[in-house]
Amino acid sequence: MTLANSETRYGTVAKSFHWLTALLVLALWPLGWFANWWPYDTQEAFDTKWLLFSLHKTLGVALFFIALARIAWTLTQPHPRPLNGENRAESLLAAIVHWVLYGAIIALPITGWIEHAASTGYAPILWPFGQGLPFIPKDVPLAVAFAHMHVALTWVILGAVGLHIAGALKHAVVDRDGTLSRMMFTRKTPPTPPASMGHGPAPALIAAGVFLIALATPFLTGDERSEEPATAEAQAEATPAIEAAAEAPAETATWTVQQGTIGLTIQQMGQPVSGSFPDFTASISYDPEAPGPQKGQAEVTIDITSLTLGSVAAQAQGPDYFDTAQHPTATYTGAIVESEDGTLTVDGTLTIKGHAAPVPLPFTLTLEDDTATASGTTTLDRRTFHIGDSMTDEASLAFPVEISIDLTATR
Repeated sequence: MTLANSETRYGTVAKSFHWLTALLVLALWPLGWFANWWPYDTQEAFDTKWLLFSLHKTLGVALFFIALARIAWTLTQPHPRPLNGENRAESLLAAIVHWVLYGAIIALPITGWIEHAASTGYAPILWPFGQGLPFIPKDVPLAVAFAHMHVALTWVILGAVGLHIAGALKHAVVDRDGTLSRMMFTRKTPPTPPASMGHGPAPALIAAGVFLIALATPFLTGDERSEEPATAEAQAEATPAIEAAAEAPAETATWTVQQGTIGLTIQQMGQPVSGSFPDFTASISYDPEAPGPQKGQAEVTIDITSLTLGSVAAQAQGPDYFDTAQHPTATYTGAIVESEDGTLTVDGTLTIKGHAAPVPLPFTLTLEDDTATASGTTTLDRRTFHIGDSMTDEASLAFPVEISIDLTATR
């Protein structure tokens, strides 16, 4: 057996690339399918799901580099003429399928890799070279777009592989012309193929059309991917709606929130994932001249269903986490207290999923005429509110959660 190709047979290098690529493609599809549909309602299930995703991504990156090497080798080698070259329609279809396969083994890993790089809270690629890509920001809509492309290309490559296998079986069982044996590791001399006129650029152009149709279809039909990024995209585009109520005592100045955010940052798989609750209502009273340490009162109702949290927003709203189907809102109520050193703190109680606990929130305040700007951060333990009880391993989902507020209000 020779390493290089000839006009009648494939060499050992080409055969090795072919079967290694086939093995990876046939392994990646079930890994991706099981990872996507695997439950995450317990710590064990979550760990399995993330391992499946990590294996899928790692093998996908391996496929990408092997595909590059395979294409580079192919460009330096003669391509054995088809044994069915006289059957123009059949050889044209075979050429189209080959172009689709070559394009898919490049495009499929690339779209998945870009989705991964644009996402947060991901299952990592199992290698030491980092998780990001140059010029690819952490952006949910971008991740969703490439998730759609990745799914569409999965069906393209599955269809092409099916046609490729069907053609190989026809050559082996019906035609018995030795086509399949040319890709086997055997010393048997292959038959001499007839002269072939080729098909020019037509197979490549038709394959390009297949890719364009496949990539455009999910967006034209409004198809949604079943994984978490599709829900996160809609949430990330939600327009903040902030209302203020004036229920404070008449003798205390009331403040109307004009703009603001309530943010949170979690640690998932060792990576920070930040989000916010765009929709909330606030009733705030504050008088810096009020006697005693208590200077006012704050009452906030948060719409948990408005949560944006990267690509894990849908997961966070599930029954084991915020359980928004049963508990769509959370409340935070407490007195605004000034300490002896002038530090301001909301001595508040946070209620989530019916579980209440004290959560002091120190904040800084800037007053300019009738405009107040406040910002502060605090850290709580998600277990206090039974958020993610099944996630007992901090390596998967850390216990501390950082909460931040930034508000601008007018008197």
